[in-house]
Amino acid sequence: MAYGLLKGKRGIITGALNEQSIAWKVAELAHAEGASIVLTNAPVAMRMGEINKLAEATKAPVIGADATKDEDLDKLFTESVAHFGGKVDFLLHSIGMSPNVRKGKAYDDLNYEWYKQTLDISAMSFHRMLQSAKRTDALADGGSVVALSYIAAQRVFPGYGDMADAKALLESIGRSWGYYLGMEKKVRVNTISQSPTMTTAGAGIKGFGGFYGFAQEMSPLGNAPAEDCAKYCLTLFSDLTKYVTMQNLFHDGGFSTTGVTPGMMAKATGEE
Repeated sequence: MAYGLLKGKRGIITGALNEQSIAWKVAELAHAEGASIVLTNAPVAMRMGEINKLAEATKAPVIGADATKDEDLDKLFTESVAHFGGKVDFLLHSIGMSPNVRKGKAYDDLNYEWYKQTLDISAMSFHRMLQSAKRTDALADGGSVVALSYIAAQRVFPGYGDMADAKALLESIGRSWGYYLGMEKKVRVNTISQSPTMTTAGAGIKGFGGFYGFAQEMSPLGNAPAEDCAKYCLTLFSDLTKYVTMQNLFHDGGFSTTGVTPGMMAKATGEE
């Protein structure tokens, strides 16, 4: 059921790879709620994924951009504003990749060149994106920016590796830009810390099934599905949340504030 939450709004959505992607579901729902959107991803991801299928369904142009390159981001924002005939009301950052995680390097044995790539792709890209948006004056007054994070920014999850550091940096960047963009243009900037989610990126993390199962057991409501995360993103893009900014918002079924559950206690004590 659509509510018209984003009627007349214009947004850029990054990172939609395939139907499993949270960004893909955000795009579908934003379109259903009345928004006009532009889709973007790195050229290599566009070749691997199915973004053209999504573009056809949402009537959205695709503008390729490597989020680690300033010139690509400037082009993305300039062309998006020209396409919309006006400034951008909302932006989703859904970008993350770790060569160390992909290649099975443990946190205490990182390849530092790959580590730099992890931080550049997964976190610095967020800063670059917002700096480019400011430089090109692409964001509308009162707009909204959301980036996707994970609780490994605050807690240790063995196997998540240097992505945890990237998410911590991502959240810090969100807070800082939330201040500056809020003061200048009343633009809100928030991060969403989502449950472990069965996406292509998630599946690439060693022991992901264990992450998922543990969080499911520890969450009173269970793990939040990708589509529900997309719905949460839409509320932050809408005018219903005009005074929510500089927050890291947990969308995890209660996992982040649950100490223990009877099910986990029973497993720990062998009393199942």
